[in-house]
Amino acid sequence: MNNKKTLIIASIVILSILFILNFPIDYLACSVTTMACGFFDIVKDENSQQDDSTEINDSGVELDIAFPEIEVGNLIYLTTPNDESGRIFVATREGIIFYIEKDSNNISLFIDIREKIDQELTGERGLLGFTFDQNYIDNGYFYIHYIDFDGNSVISRFKNTKNIESIFNTELKILQIDQPYSNHNGGSIIIGPDGYLYIALGDGGSGGDPFLNGQNGNALLGSILRIDVSKSSEDNRYQIPNDNPFIDNGNFKDEIWAYGLRNPWRMSFDMKTGKLFAGDVGQDNFEEINIIEKGGNYGWNIMEGNSCFNNKICNKENLIMPIIEYSHSEGCSVTGGYVYHGRIESLKNKYIFSDFCSGNIWTIDLSSDEYEKERLLKGPFQVSSLGQDENGEVYILSFDGRIYTFYEKERV
Repeated sequence: MNNKKTLIIASIVILSILFILNFPIDYLACSVTTMACGFFDIVKDENSQQDDSTEINDSGVELDIAFPEIEVGNLIYLTTPNDESGRIFVATREGIIFYIEKDSNNISLFIDIREKIDQELTGERGLLGFTFDQNYIDNGYFYIHYIDFDGNSVISRFKNTKNIESIFNTELKILQIDQPYSNHNGGSIIIGPDGYLYIALGDGGSGGDPFLNGQNGNALLGSILRIDVSKSSEDNRYQIPNDNPFIDNGNFKDEIWAYGLRNPWRMSFDMKTGKLFAGDVGQDNFEEINIIEKGGNYGWNIMEGNSCFNNKICNKENLIMPIIEYSHSEGCSVTGGYVYHGRIESLKNKYIFSDFCSGNIWTIDLSSDEYEKERLLKGPFQVSSLGQDENGEVYILSFDGRIYTFYEKERV
């Protein structure tokens, strides 16, 4: 117990220094000093992180370990190539992507790019996201977002040649973006239903957006980008879709689809409606979920959630407010999720998301125009990401090394 108290006190000192320096208490800080996050009312019960699943409401839904034989550290993303193979692909922050065959508990290596990533993994660096080309079955292309040794965001295309060593050598760097700090890199990259590549980027880091990137249309940071990679080559890395909102606007980069974001951590398209959802990590007080619209301004750093940031009064004109916000009494770093379209009827057409620090898992019922969140479960501590397979099932990735899935509890 004395050792535990010492660790709590040390953690509190560290986080107090971070507060003084105006450094955001986000998932990075919580991953280092989880007990201190509990002290600051982010985790109300110091024993709650020991519980794999606790039912909060009467939904009859619980979590279970999806693959009992698989336990891998630093899980960061899960997706599928939608090739009807049933394979699930999972990435680690260090730079390894492996896959799990349908109805299997075994993992197979897909690609290892650890040589391209500084393995000290300072800040919020590492492999941050990946996605498969819309025509992956025919061309074998997939894309990875990682932070290189210089601290820059790199979006690269690789080709599945069926040989692990040769896959590594197929890299074509599509886009490189300077990152002034080690945090707020965003990370999600996804191919949209329109076939274009969407890239989520944070504001560049530190705290409070010191370079004002969120409201600077001539900076790619603090934005969601949309580019055409269907004809990428050494001579022409990407093209701009002709219906991007800011083409030929001198105040904006052509690549920008939406802006005013602080650190979008996980975005996804609803596989049925095509709506784009994103979780945006907050600064001091609020976390938020947004529906991303073409040309939308999501307010950072004028706003944090629905509130003015650093000012009692601010100009909210033409800003898009989040569909949901929650305060740091319920968590400290939102993990955006997915609209559920799996086998459980009570979850269908609900957006499921979580918080890295508290492990709370919420749903948003999309059938109503009045968006409200409902706490579904208390999940495993430190939910790094959610994922979705080709059947619409949603998975929870935790830094405890496990992949979880939802199931219906038998009613007595």
